[in-house]
Amino acid sequence: MSRDEDAARSAAAARKGANTELTKRFYATASVGETVDGYAVLLDGKTVLTPSKKPLAVPRRATAQALAAEWDAQVKIINPATMPLTRLVNSAIDGVVGQEREVAADAAKFAGSDLLCYRADLPEGLVALQKQHWDPVLAWAARDLGCQFNVTVGVGHVAQPQGSLAKIEGLAAGYDAFALSGLHSMTTLMGSVLLALAAARGHLTGEAAWAAAHVDEDWQVSLWGTDDEALARRQNRWRDMQVAMRLVGTVLSPSVS
Repeated sequence: MSRDEDAARSAAAARKGANTELTKRFYATASVGETVDGYAVLLDGKTVLTPSKKPLAVPRRATAQALAAEWDAQVKIINPATMPLTRLVNSAIDGVVGQEREVAADAAKFAGSDLLCYRADLPEGLVALQKQHWDPVLAWAARDLGCQFNVTVGVGHVAQPQGSLAKIEGLAAGYDAFALSGLHSMTTLMGSVLLALAAARGHLTGEAAWAAAHVDEDWQVSLWGTDDEALARRQNRWRDMQVAMRLVGTVLSPSVS
């Protein structure tokens, strides 16, 4: 699914959610407790449950504390739109745990039509920006991941080496359910599993990966400007990107808060 398609799906879900009555805040305190499931979010001492009625618990205390902070920040109503980490962790627990291989395969599908492999032929300024931001990532993938990718001009499909696709899937499958949920979210937000892996593995900062993912969009903005609605959508996506990176980083490194 392309980044535009994913954004449209998210917008549709948001519209649907807007028609759903939000739950009033019913608790006084949100905290973290250590349980058999890991570090769980507690509301007045009771474990929060996911939509599938599983404990909202994660392997790292820092992640649980961030989750609890989202719950504590709710004032009169509980608004899921303002709780991106909770939504992503719910997704990991309810939809990824036990399905890691399938989710890794889905993320790796992006490698077959990765953003970085489809280039413009004109204008020269855009061509240069794509080379500047994208060529080093492809070189990194070849050097450090052992994955070669073919590049084409235009939108016509270009086949990629099966060995490279298999390696990308294997790398994604190496993440646990929580980190994999973050990686998958980063991939769909940017339209590139290569940029997601580069950020997750520390080759690129989140800001650099995000800028690389938006070279085409930023070029158009430089020519025609943007509007408030488009800017708000991009800011919301960037917030989700930061949350996904936090989940990946927190799971992979205990030092990340």
